[in-house]
Amino acid sequence: MATLNGNTRLSAAMERTGQWVFSQDIPTDVIVEVGEANFNLHKFMLVAKSNYIRKLIMETKEADLTRINLSEIPGGPEIFEKAAKFCYGVNFEITVHNVAALRCAAEYLQMTDKYCDNNLAGRTEDFLSQVALSSLSGAVVVLKSCEDLLPMAEELKIVQRCIDVASTRACSEASFPCRTPPNWWTEELSILDVEFFGRIIGTMKQRGAKALTMATALITYAERWLRDLVRDHSGNGIKCSEPIDSDLRIQQRELLESIVALLPTEKAAIPIHFLCCLLRCAIFLKTSGACKNELEKRISLILEHVTVDDLLVLSFTYDGERLLDLDSVRRIISGFVEKEKSMAVFNGGDFREVSSSAVQRVAKTVDAYLAEIATVVELTISKFNGIANLVPKGARKVEDDLYRAIDIYLKSHPNLDEIEREKVCSSMDPLKLSYEARVHASQNKRLPVQIVLHALYYDQLKLRSGVADNRNEPDAVATRNQLQADVSLVKENEALRTEVLKMKMYISDMQKSNQTGTSSKSSGSRKPTFFSSMSKTLGKLNPFRHGSKDTSHIDDNIGVDVTKPRRRRFSIS
Repeated sequence: MATLNGNTRLSAAMERTGQWVFSQDIPTDVIVEVGEANFNLHKFMLVAKSNYIRKLIMETKEADLTRINLSEIPGGPEIFEKAAKFCYGVNFEITVHNVAALRCAAEYLQMTDKYCDNNLAGRTEDFLSQVALSSLSGAVVVLKSCEDLLPMAEELKIVQRCIDVASTRACSEASFPCRTPPNWWTEELSILDVEFFGRIIGTMKQRGAKALTMATALITYAERWLRDLVRDHSGNGIKCSEPIDSDLRIQQRELLESIVALLPTEKAAIPIHFLCCLLRCAIFLKTSGACKNELEKRISLILEHVTVDDLLVLSFTYDGERLLDLDSVRRIISGFVEKEKSMAVFNGGDFREVSSSAVQRVAKTVDAYLAEIATVVELTISKFNGIANLVPKGARKVEDDLYRAIDIYLKSHPNLDEIEREKVCSSMDPLKLSYEARVHASQNKRLPVQIVLHALYYDQLKLRSGVADNRNEPDAVATRNQLQADVSLVKENEALRTEVLKMKMYISDMQKSNQTGTSSKSSGSRKPTFFSSMSKTLGKLNPFRHGSKDTSHIDDNIGVDVTKPRRRRFSIS
């Protein structure tokens, strides 16, 4: 389609040129080739304005030069047509779209005032200074046209003049807007190539523009050129139909790295939600490590302003169907915690004892974030605990939110065994649960036994000491140590009781199997067997002599009662 349109324009240009050339009633004597277009012209009309064509004709070794190749002229056939019209004195319109190309073509053809007064170069210079560069929009359009005119547009200072005007006008509009909406100028700048755009941002910074002003322009620019990657925050965006190594993705990767390099150094200049979108984009496009590290560092510096949705942006693919590796989330939280530790040490405090309000806000957000991703089947225990344990212990005054996340994870992963469930719960301190959460935990069948015992035992301790929930709580460390010791003892008692019960059942089975052979010897005295001696010995060593049935007094001639002993509640009251 582009080739067809180009051929159509060439045909139209040659047809128009032929109409006004043949109207001179003088036969043409030279053919000018510009790319695929051929122009039949008169030598004397061209040499009167163009010193370049004059030198070609004078320096040629041919007796009669009839063909000239000008394929390297800036702007191509369309611009040469206008330059030829100027030589013939035919009127044409100079606009902000073609003035830069005409100026470069005039320089190429040496159509300057040095060879002819009021030549094409002077005419285009007047238009640039008086019209094109008198407004921000005009300067931006001229600068955009210079993208295809390098390096000549750079050598003629057209690019730098446009950048100076655009940056000056942009700073003025940012401070004193004269149009609505106030940020209209950012849309104007966003049409530029990233190199020219970056040079304008750099010039604005040199002129003292505020970081927020430059950030606004960068956000608009990113949303224009990375629309499908940055603007979609819903998780229902692109389906990754474009291969990551395609030309489009490569261009987007280079563009994103350039945008990140232009971000202002002030940490509060860029909204954290936009930074999270850029980071997800960087992960998807597989940008350089330096690019991703820079974004992670910026997010960690202002993590106290993050929301759950912001963290979810980093965690899922664009289609919302797959969880990412979460490495970026872990590095961001870890960087924030390290920053807070450094600040606490610098201020002479102890980070383990005192947590700032920022850390507490982040802890609450992280717990809510864990509750959101806990339903993902592929989320492993190590990843779940890895994020939960990054938050300092002192940052959670009450761990109800973390308990909710753990409960959701256990509900979404019902096939976990007891050990795995204990690992999931290891990041939570049951002593920091509220009364309502402890009541819920004591009735929660998904929790491991140890956590349930923690909840019940802690309430019993409080009832015993007569301390209400709204009073000062006992020393957490001492209570935790005592509780851990008691829980260990309970586990040992349960293990011993189970072993004793198994032994009783084994003895009973052996006695039943021997009843047939020993029924004739029931009148005489019986010699103690090995198993009966073992049973009596275990009965003497039984630590639950008073809490379960004792086997030391059981007669060998009487069947053993293997009924499971009733469990006693180890109540403190």
